[in-house]
Amino acid sequence: MLRYLLFGLLIYFLYRFIFNFVVPVTRATRDMKKKMTEFQTRMQEQQNGFQQQAAEPVKQPSSKAAEADYIEFEEVK
Repeated sequence: MLRYLLFGLLIYFLYRFIFNFVVPVTRATRDMKKKMTEFQTRMQEQQNGFQQQAAEPVKQPSSKAAEADYIEFEEVK
């Protein structure tokens, strides 16, 4: 009889341990991994955006446009 009681208590404590500790820790770990993956993808997208902006050449005004703005004139006496 005592043997069945100890076996029942062991099953009860094992059940409580699994559902009150192991399952929540597993869920929290899975959620943290998911959030870390999302964070890493967002950071990677931002970094790619910055690299694309840096790779685009800066347009400098052409010298022909500056020459076209200049009009030569002669002084009239």
